[in-house]
Amino acid sequence: MGADSRRLQAEGAQRPPPSRAEAEAAVETLIRWAGDEPSREGLRDTPQRVVRAYEEFFAGYREGPEALLSRTFEDVSGYRDIVLLRDIRLESHCEHHMVPIIGTAHVAYLPDRRVVGISKLVRVVHALARRLQTQETLTAQMADAIEVALAPRGVGVIVDAAHQCMTTRGVRQPGVSTVTTAFRGEFESRECLQDRLWRLLG
Repeated sequence: MGADSRRLQAEGAQRPPPSRAEAEAAVETLIRWAGDEPSREGLRDTPQRVVRAYEEFFAGYREGPEALLSRTFEDVSGYRDIVLLRDIRLESHCEHHMVPIIGTAHVAYLPDRRVVGISKLVRVVHALARRLQTQETLTAQMADAIEVALAPRGVGVIVDAAHQCMTTRGVRQPGVSTVTTAFRGEFESRECLQDRLWRLLG
């Protein structure tokens, strides 16, 4: 993240968030802008429903990976091989068009002295995904969070996802997915480990 991005995030964090009523009014404005009438029966409760949905879609702003990965375990009988979680369901939103990014994440690490409960890795994926971002940023953030929390010998993250900003608008190419990777430590320096990870993923 660049200095300008950090500054803008800090400034945004200092401003109080809009109220629920302001958020609902913004949705009503968008409905009118689209050409419909918010007061008609089918749309009457839509602003409230959209705001409730956004609370779910963007819950990651209220969850930090540091807290999720804070409890680790050292008694693993000397296990030092790959720990891999495959096919974690991933739902995020593109920061450019605010439409869904849907796919899977594969998360692997090579323990050094500490491991973490596997469900916590899934929670980290979900927490970081439920924000506005690019897939590249999300992939890097997952790897960085695991590297900082566990200090493992290596981290590998692979994300394979479809972007509705490309499948439902613009070039309209359904069936196209984007694959991004982030390798840290031994996964980055030892190509044989990357090859083994790809083989484990089939």
